[in-house]
Amino acid sequence: MTTACQATDLAERLRRGEAALFPTDTLPALATAPAHAALLWELKQRPAHKPVILMAASAAELWGCLGVDPQPAWQRLADQHWPGGLTLVLPARGPIVTQLNPGGRSLGLRIPACPQALELLALSGPLATTSANRSGEPPCLDAREAAERFPTVPQLGPLPWPAPSGQASTVLGWKPEGGWQLLRRGAVMPLDLQDAIG
Repeated sequence: MTTACQATDLAERLRRGEAALFPTDTLPALATAPAHAALLWELKQRPAHKPVILMAASAAELWGCLGVDPQPAWQRLADQHWPGGLTLVLPARGPIVTQLNPGGRSLGLRIPACPQALELLALSGPLATTSANRSGEPPCLDAREAAERFPTVPQLGPLPWPAPSGQASTVLGWKPEGGWQLLRRGAVMPLDLQDAIG
């Protein structure tokens, strides 16, 4: 039976290695602390080659996880679209890359535009996240659907959650030679990049 927890209690459960469900502006999220991200693949029955993304309450926290210095172009897009429905996939190194993107050399980063999510993230610190659904199934759109898919995973209260947009975040990746590549169309499209990336 799914339990609804206040942010302080849920943050503590995340620190102990549990998974959690919480709302975002795009789609509900399934999350763990980065060190316990393997649980996300297990819960979602997700192929091992598919990475998960890192959410936090501030850009400074996300930059600090990269293991490389953020470039001005990354900061510019972050300033324009965070919090919001934009995920940036950026070069990264260190243990957190192994945890969230096994075999990869990049991290997907996002700050959600959802007050409940930001409250939790401010208490928990950065979280490994993915959409709340089993791999290959449609994403959950509310707390009830998320509880049906993951009945043993605690949820962020209060319920019901604010309605999400229902559209996944836009994903932009930084190319090795510089510049952005559109990896997934989604909730937003930076106006200054529309011509450059199609």
